Amino acid sequence: MSSRDIILGRVRRALGGPPGAPTTYDTDIDRDYLHEHGDRTTTQTVELLAVNLADYRANVHRCTAGELEATVARLLAEHGSRSVAIPGGLHEEWLAQTALTRVADDAQCTPAALDHVDSVVTACSVAIAETGTIVLDGSPDQGRRRITLIPDHHICVVRVPDQVVSSVPQALERLDRTRPLTWISGPSATSDIELDRVEGVHGPRTLEVILLSG
Repeated sequence: MSSRDIILGRVRRALGGPPGAPTTYDTDIDRDYLHEHGDRTTTQTVELLAVNLADYRANVHRCTAGELEATVARLLAEHGSRSVAIPGGLHEEWLAQTALTRVADDAQCTPAALDHVDSVVTACSVAIAETGTIVLDGSPDQGRRRITLIPDHHICVVRVPDQVVSSVPQALERLDRTRPLTWISGPSATSDIELDRVEGVHGPRTLEVILLSG
């Protein structure tokens, strides 16, 4: 099978193709790779996520459901935030202990308006332990991609262990590939210019991940 066959197979698959068209991409590619590296318990998987998030310079916090409101309020206060963007489907009680100006994720929430918003609080779709990655899929409690790319401070709540998987293949099994997926591994950063790391170029300069248990 040539590269040409693979590419055309992908095109046929994307377009739907005529009845009986070959499905090269789905059937002729070997997919016997490991779906998880190692044999970890659920607790060990969550710990690996925390370690890799921190390695990517995300700030990791742990709390129970009863502590979440206070934790979110504390992180917003420590950042000095005066306003916060919130997805339409975010649990209102998460912000119950803060009186910051709320910016709703609606038609008025333009990139220009978001440039003046200090923080954003969202949930997530799945978190990948082996890569320290948080994935957002645009669900109501995560909002549109723009609200997590423009504000300088992102607080993301991950329910553990329910939303934590070990590997990328396991994450893909949970995700809907037709949704707008945003993959976040630490705060936005680049080292393109003379290998000097600069944070906050393509998204939030500060990423706070709350591992919510209970």
